[in-house]
Amino acid sequence: MNTLSTKKSSLNLFNPSEDHLALRESVAAFAEREMDEQAKENDEKETFNTLLFKRLGSELGIFGITVPESDGGHGLDPLASVIIHEEMSRFDPGFTLSYLAHEVLFVNNFYYSSNPSQRSRYLSKVITGEWIGGMGMTEPGAGTDVLGMTTNAVKKGDRYIINGVKQYITNGSIGQVFLLYTKLEKTAKKMTSFVIESSYKGFSVGKKEEKMGMRSSPTTQLVFEDMEVPEENLLGVENGAVTHMMRNLEIERVTLAAQSLGIARRCIDIMCDYTIRHREAFGKKLLEFGQIQRMVAESYADYQAARALVYHVASELGPDVRNSLGAASAKLVATQMAERVSRNAIQVLGGYGYCREYPVERLHRDAILLSIGGGTNEAMQKNIASDLKRLWSE
Repeated sequence: MNTLSTKKSSLNLFNPSEDHLALRESVAAFAEREMDEQAKENDEKETFNTLLFKRLGSELGIFGITVPESDGGHGLDPLASVIIHEEMSRFDPGFTLSYLAHEVLFVNNFYYSSNPSQRSRYLSKVITGEWIGGMGMTEPGAGTDVLGMTTNAVKKGDRYIINGVKQYITNGSIGQVFLLYTKLEKTAKKMTSFVIESSYKGFSVGKKEEKMGMRSSPTTQLVFEDMEVPEENLLGVENGAVTHMMRNLEIERVTLAAQSLGIARRCIDIMCDYTIRHREAFGKKLLEFGQIQRMVAESYADYQAARALVYHVASELGPDVRNSLGAASAKLVATQMAERVSRNAIQVLGGYGYCREYPVERLHRDAILLSIGGGTNEAMQKNIASDLKRLWSE
């Protein structure tokens, strides 16, 4: 069967080099073969497929994508990360979200915020998949207002004592290592980050959230009660974490946008297969009806437009290249698009779309999270307006 994902590929914006094309082909084949069948069960049971996650490292080798080869990574760019997230999200966006939390929120962020000694202790563990990583930033009373966080670190001798609670932490119950944002002074407009281990005294996992979508990815609270962290686990310098956070937010936002692309691609494939090859009404294929044509055609056009934007922005990002305006725009456009397309797919399939025989209802539930995580779409609108105001005021 012909699909958007199986048509012959060539070098272009979406596959700018032979390495990118080979990466796409290997990830696409693995995802279709290994992720599709298990996605429904893990969504229904709200369970995480740890064995499959380990195979992303041992077989597919896609941890450390943006880490230089000299330090054990692949030395590729954010566009390569976008490719991975798009291809995997066609089949299991929830599982892919846990990959994002490990690979983008921890590995990429940690590497570009750490020193050689810290890398020597942690990097090989997360690149091989021996350890699963995550990031702790959001709190019960501080989401978009990240500087409103209250998790506090106090220096005592050769260690820091940390108290606080983090909320909605992807991989919270399965991770061994986290990048943690704190404050040294509760009223300060600055943050300090640490790398912490789940084995530390005073670390515990709080409640596991019961979610609408992304159910194959665990989301929990992390609780710190006089948690002791060695001073050598300070990332960068005290009060210097805002720079780390903002740099990593941009690759986070384009990879979340890429997840939206993967969801839309799968939904369009399902709509085309259903309306062109299978379902008939009144003696005609479903696609021959104008109402259906509108939903399928607009879904395809919206997907292609969002995809071009996401890949264009990703192609211009790098560790030392910032583009907050582009990243916010890509996330805003792609996440809204995925919600529309997945909703269209449900409507096109009718009763079949609403039931779990087809994955479109799961994909729709998963798509909704992407307009919330990594900064809400309302925050993206605010950021875009702020960046435009700055540009026009220069």
